[in-house]
Amino acid sequence: MTDLTPITALGAEAPRARTFGPLTITEVADLGLASLALRKRQSAPTVFGLSLPEPGKAVTGDTASAFWTGPGQWMIEGPGQGDSDFAARVKAEAPEASVTEQTDGFTAFDVVAATSDQIDALMAKLVNVDLSRFTMGHATRTGLHHMTVFIIRRADTRLAVIGMRTLADAVWHALSDAAKRLEV
Repeated sequence: MTDLTPITALGAEAPRARTFGPLTITEVADLGLASLALRKRQSAPTVFGLSLPEPGKAVTGDTASAFWTGPGQWMIEGPGQGDSDFAARVKAEAPEASVTEQTDGFTAFDVVAATSDQIDALMAKLVNVDLSRFTMGHATRTGLHHMTVFIIRRADTRLAVIGMRTLADAVWHALSDAAKRLEV
C-alpha cells in the first residue's frame, strides 16, 4: 500500500503562516465544519450548548462555534476536529436536522492584527462590508475577488476567512497580497 501523507489545503504538511508588518495570516488546517439545516416546522436546536445565532451573527462556545449561513441554516465549527467525523458529532447534537460534512470542502484562514484598524484596513481592500458595523460576533457571506467567502469577526483584532478548499491558493493570494500592500 502507498504511504499517504495528509496535506493542508495549501499543499503542505504543516499549515502556512506569514506575518506582514502588524498582520499575521494563518491557514487553519484542523477546523471541523458541518452544515446544519432545519427541516420543515423544526425549531432551532441547541448544539454543543450553543443557541444558534440570528442572521449576520456568530457565536462561540467551549468546544464549537456556529455562524448563520441562510434562513434555517448554520455552519457549525469544531476547532481541532478536522480529522474526525465532525458531522456525526453535530448530528448527535441535532438528530432532527439535516447535517452535512463540510470539512474537506472549505478551508479557513485566521487574520490577526495588533489593532482593529489594521484588520479593517485589510478588509476594506478586499470585501464590500460595512466594517464600522462588522464587530465581534458578526458573520457574513461576501465576495472576495472572484470568490465567495464567509468572514467572521472573532474579536476586534481577529478575523476568520472561510472559502472553498479548491480556491485555497487564491484566497491566500488575495489576503497576503492585500496585507503586503498595507505593509509599505
